[in-house]
This record gives sequence, C-alpha cells and structure tokens, in this order.
Amino acid sequence: MTGRLEGKVVFITGVARGQGRAHAIRFASEGADVIGVDLAAPLPDAVPYESATEQDLADTRAEVEKLGRKALLSVVDVRDRAGLAQTVDAGVAELGRLDAVIANAGICIPVTWDEVTDEIFDSTMDINIKGVWNTVRVCAPHLIAAGGGSMTLISSYAGKKVQPLMIPYTTSKHAITGMTRGLAAELGKDYIRVNSIHPGGVATPMGGGGMGAAIERTLGANPKLGAMGQTFTEQVTPPVTSTGPRHERWVLTIPATRRGPVVCEAEKGRDTCPRPRLSAGVCAGEVVQGWVRDVMDPAPPERNLHGETPVRWLCSQQHWGG
Repeated sequence: MTGRLEGKVVFITGVARGQGRAHAIRFASEGADVIGVDLAAPLPDAVPYESATEQDLADTRAEVEKLGRKALLSVVDVRDRAGLAQTVDAGVAELGRLDAVIANAGICIPVTWDEVTDEIFDSTMDINIKGVWNTVRVCAPHLIAAGGGSMTLISSYAGKKVQPLMIPYTTSKHAITGMTRGLAAELGKDYIRVNSIHPGGVATPMGGGGMGAAIERTLGANPKLGAMGQTFTEQVTPPVTSTGPRHERWVLTIPATRRGPVVCEAEKGRDTCPRPRLSAGVCAGEVVQGWVRDVMDPAPPERNLHGETPVRWLCSQQHWGG
C-alpha cells in the first residue's frame, strides 16, 4: 500500500467484523491508526443474524496491529452518546488528532409493513439514525480542531431506491442520505467533507445466520418484489478510503445550494459543471458553489472557485465532494 494516510487517525463504528473490520484494515494498511467501537453484545431480538462478539473485536485489533498501526477498540453502543464521547476523547488524547470518521454501525430486519412492531421500528431508528447522529456530534469538534477532515456515513442502496420488505431499514437509510447532504452544507466552512456510500448486498456476517431465510419468508408476501433484490458483492472499502483524508488534494468547502434555475458563476470562463444549460449562464439543476482549499496545507491561500485553483463542480445529488 501507499502509506498515503501515514500519521492520520480514523474513527469507525461497527468495527468488530464485516465492513467495519475491512475499513479498519484498509486504513491501517495505508498508514492510519484506528479508534473504533462495536456493540459486541446481543442485538435486538428481531435481528435475524448473530451479533459481533468481543472476540471479533479482538480479532480486528490484532489485524490492525499486525500492520504496525495502533488500534484503540472498545465495546460501546452507538446509542450511548456519553460512551462514544468518552471513547473518542480518550483516543484523540492518546493519538493526538482525528482526521476521518466512518459511521458504519447499523442493523437490518426484514419484515413486511404490517409486521413492524414498535420495538423493531424504534431499534432501527435508534441505531441506524441516532447512532450515526451521535457519532457525528461526538467527532465533528475533533475534526474541526484538526483543521478539517472527512466523514463517511454508510447508507445503502436502500437510501437511494426502495428496498422492499424492510421499511424501517429503508426509512433509516434515506435519513442518512439527507443527513449527509445537510452536514456537507454546514460543515464545509470547517473544511470537513461529508460523503455517503450506498452499497447493495455485501457478503458479511450481517447476511448470515437467519438473514437469508427472513428475506425469503418476507418475499413470500409479494414474490414480484423479488426482482428488486441485489446480488452480494465482496467489499465496499475502496470507495470508503477514497472519501478519506487526502484522497483528492482539492476539496469543496463552504458550499451553498440554490434550487431550480440559477445564474451559474462558472460562465465567467472556467465552466466545468456537467449539468445542461437552460440558457446562457442558467443551470438546469442544483449547483454547489463555494471555495476550495488544499487540505494538506495548514494555511493555504483561499482562492475563488473561478481562480487558478483546479476544481470540479458538483451537484448536491452527487453527494458533495466525492
């Protein structure tokens, strides 16, 4: 690996196994130290697959340390903001900084709409939405103190399109998409880039246990929806590391959006916006505008978007700065 993340520190939730472990190993292989948490205890009763264990967490720690990086991993529930804060604060105190955040922890319970109990709905919202929000609230001040960084919120295919027969999960992942867009707008001024990743099915322990049987059972209620299923892929870590610190030298900051036809300032002579024009200087879509900064320079000169700095225009539907 390149060591392009040498000296950086990443915080990962749901780090004990699956995608979370894969992210930790990849970041460590590129030079980053890892702070991480996992429930590593029984999940809500309706979840059809086995929870991660403390042994899983220990195995992740060993994999990261094998690469010569530090792994400060703890048993913490993402619904416990105080516990998250204590873990992150202690990790930053030991490692000196925080540069990247991956909000990966989540659950999925396949059920038809009329089988959704209050417990199923509340558990899904608390872990998949509130858990991500707690992560953001705890970590953002550390990224600001470091002069900027990146946040990656793990959403899902279900956060862009409908994933049938699991309405609580689909609802929660659409919420993560909205959270990403809102955070990107507000944290841009602090040089924090926010992205969401939208994988389909990933071959992890989350798809094991009774998960396959639960999906098959719910499909029996409406077999025609089976055509909307996703095949399983092996990993989503490469795009996650791509949104980590210093993958791209230039990032968008201080973004603002305007809806509908707007006057596009890029018409001043350096237009790289791919969106179609309604007329000269008028954009047909929603455009992100702002300033750019070299994220590796602690005090770079800020230049206008249309100055000499290389920049890429992005629409908000492309998840801001990805």
